[in-house]
Amino acid sequence: MSYEARIHSLRLRHARLDDRIFDEDRRPMPDIGTLRRLKIEKLRIKEEIERLSHTG
Repeated sequence: MSYEARIHSLRLRHARLDDRIFDEDRRPMPDIGTLRRLKIEKLRIKEEIERLSHTG
């Protein structure tokens, strides 16, 4: 997989996680553990996108 394709795939995952975080946060009783896990995963993806953007 090329750098561009990998970055594109990661950006799609990042956007989906953003949607999931928004949905979970809007629930009457959001699950704090789920929100934390999703946010950590989103941050890891963002860091990988940045790393690949600088090496590609």
